[in-house]
Amino acid sequence: MNASELLVACLEEEGIRYIFGVPGEENADFMMALEASNSIEFILTRHEQGAAFMAEAYGRLTGTPAACLGTLGPGATNLITGVANANMDRVPMLVLTGQGASTRLHKESHQIMDVVKMFEPVTKWAVSILHPNNIPEIVRKAVRLARSEKPGACHIELPEDVAKMEVSTQPMSPRRFVRPVVAQEQIECAFEVLKQAKRPVILVGNGCVRRDASQQLRELCEQTGIGVINTFMAKGCVDLDAEYCLFTVGLQARDVISCALDASDLVITLGYDMVEYHPKLWNARLNKRIIHIDFEPAEIDAFYHPEIELVGDLAHTLEAFNQCIQTRGGTVVRDLSQQHHVRQAMLSDLHAHDNDDTQGLIRPQKVLADVRQVMGAEDIVLSDVGAHKMWIARHYQCHEPNTCLIPNGFCSMGFALPAGIGASLVYPEKRILSICGDAGFLMNVQEMETAKRLNCNLVVMIWEDHAYGLIAWKQQNQFGKHTDLNFNNPDWMLLAQSFGWKGLSVTNSVDLLATLEQAFQFKGPCLLVVPIDYRENMILTERLGDIACPI
Repeated sequence: MNASELLVACLEEEGIRYIFGVPGEENADFMMALEASNSIEFILTRHEQGAAFMAEAYGRLTGTPAACLGTLGPGATNLITGVANANMDRVPMLVLTGQGASTRLHKESHQIMDVVKMFEPVTKWAVSILHPNNIPEIVRKAVRLARSEKPGACHIELPEDVAKMEVSTQPMSPRRFVRPVVAQEQIECAFEVLKQAKRPVILVGNGCVRRDASQQLRELCEQTGIGVINTFMAKGCVDLDAEYCLFTVGLQARDVISCALDASDLVITLGYDMVEYHPKLWNARLNKRIIHIDFEPAEIDAFYHPEIELVGDLAHTLEAFNQCIQTRGGTVVRDLSQQHHVRQAMLSDLHAHDNDDTQGLIRPQKVLADVRQVMGAEDIVLSDVGAHKMWIARHYQCHEPNTCLIPNGFCSMGFALPAGIGASLVYPEKRILSICGDAGFLMNVQEMETAKRLNCNLVVMIWEDHAYGLIAWKQQNQFGKHTDLNFNNPDWMLLAQSFGWKGLSVTNSVDLLATLEQAFQFKGPCLLVVPIDYRENMILTERLGDIACPI
C-alpha cells in the first residue's frame, strides 16, 4: 500500500462519503487510489470554490464532513474562500490539497507556495504530511477536530513524492467521545436567575441547529412560554407557527424584534455566536442579565459578560434545565406582553404583501410568501449573499432547523448554486431551492454544468436587479447616494438552454406561485428568473427607523 492508498483508506474508515474538487498533476496518485474506492464518490466540479461550497452544504445538513480537493498553487487559492466560509459558519469540512515534491519546497519552484500557512487563518488545523506513516493519526485528528465544537474546516496537504511512498501503518478506527455535561448545581443556579426574571427572552444561535438541541428548546418554551429570537443561521429551531416564535434578528439595524430584546431583563443565549450578531447591538447599555448555554465558554467581550455559563453538550444541558423547571418550577408570573406584541407585529409584516398583483418588478415580500407556500416543512432553501439575503432572513421563516441555509459568518457571494448541488445529493427526495442575486449567481455560474451532469433536482431562483443591490442599499443609507454599481446580464433563458437546464421567468406577481410550482415538476435543474423590486429596500429602512416600542 502506498501513501495515497492509505489516505483513501483512512477517509473511508472515517465515513467520508463525498469529495468535491478539481484534481491536478500533484494529486494524481491520490486520484488513482480514490478511483478504486467503493464508498467514497468523487464529484468533479468546474471550480474549486464551487467544490468547497458543495462540501459546506453537505456538512451543514449532515453534521459529518465532506472533503473538497484542489491541487497546489492556484488550485489551493481557489479553494480558500469557500473554506473560510465553511469555517466561520461552523461547518465540519476536510480540505485536501496536493503539493510539489518535498525536495523542492525549500526553494523557488514552479507553483510552489506555503499552502499550509495560507490555510491556517481560515481552518481549525492545517498540516502537511511529512512522513507517510503519519497519515492515520493526521486523518483521525483532522476529522475529530472538524466535528468537535465549534465545528470547522481542517486542511491536509500531501506532497507528490510522499504520495507515492510505501507505508507500513493501517487506518485508525474512529472512537467517539462523550461531551462533558453541566454540573447540577449550575443548572439550579441558572434556574434561580430565571425565576427572578419578569421579561426573559431566549436568543438562539447557530449552535442550536446541531446535536438535537431543537427538541429540548421547544420543550423549554412549552413549559415557560418564553419567546425565542433566532439569528440567521438558527432558523427553524422553533416552529414559525409556535406562539413563542419571535422570528429572526440580525439585520444590523433596529427592527420590530429589537423591542423584545430591549424590554427583557434576562437574555438566555443558546448556541449563540458573535460572528452573526454582536452583543453591542442588543446590550449596548450593559444592563442585561445573561445566561450563556453552549458547548464552549463565552467569548470574552465587554458587551457579553454572562453571570452564569452552562458549558457542555447543549441538548443535555437543556434537558437537565427542563427537568429542573418541572420539579422546582412552581408558578412564575411573567410579563409576556412585549413578546406577544412583537409576534403580532411581525406576522402583520410577513403577510402584508401575500396578495400583491403587480406587473413588472415583484416585491421581495411577495416572492418569499409564495416560496414559503410552495416549500414543505422539510424542504430546503439556500440563500446566497446580497440584498436578497436580508429579505430571506427577515421574511422567510421555518418549521424545522437546517431548512434555510444562510452563510452568515464569512458571508461569501457565490454560495447558493454549488451549495444547492451539495444539498440535492444529501436529500434528493426534497425540494431544494437556491435563491441568488444576479451578481452572486454569475460568480459560480460554471457549476450549472455540474448540476446538469449530476442531474440534480434543483431550482435556482435569480432575483434580477442588474446591480450589486446590497452595496447600493448600504451606501444609500450611509451617504444618501451610491456609486455606479450597475451591470448587464446574459439572456437567462439562452443561458439555461446552453447548459441543458429548464428556464422560466415571471413578469407578473400573480403568476409566481404557479410558475415556482411548475419549476419543481421538472426532472433535473431549473432556472427561474424574477425581476425584483428593490425600491422596497429603502422603504424598509425608513420603516425600521420609525419603530417605537410600547412600554
